[in-house]
Amino acid sequence: MVCLGNICRSPLAQGILESKSSKLIVDSAGTANYHTGKSPDFRSVNIAKKNNIDINNQIARQFSSLDFEKFDKIYAMDNDNYSKIISLAKNQSEINKVELILNEISPKEFQSVPDPYYGGKDGFQNIYDLLNSACDKIIEKYEIR
Repeated sequence: MVCLGNICRSPLAQGILESKSSKLIVDSAGTANYHTGKSPDFRSVNIAKKNNIDINNQIARQFSSLDFEKFDKIYAMDNDNYSKIISLAKNQSEINKVELILNEISPKEFQSVPDPYYGGKDGFQNIYDLLNSACDKIIEKYEIR
């Protein structure tokens, strides 16, 4: 799960997917290093907690080209970060691992999960709802329970 700073969208997506399946190894990162070493934004922590998910132990890190070797699938939260991830890929096989997470809900519409950092009071609830639906589709797609 990859967003810009790894404190809002991607840690929430990680927590949601981990809560739906214990069989997956899920991680999150940011394409920028703004918040490396920091905890998730308190608003992501609060919306996760409201939904019985604990993301307090996550620590922000920057996406690395080594992530292509570690992970089978890489979900970008938006088109800009998708492009940044793709730019680090060494070959088509690595590019094929990257998808926009909302394409799981609306295939080939290339919609972005809005960045709630400067958004209104409902921004974090909105991204929770979007990411929860996308994670349900991921579980269905890969039949992981």
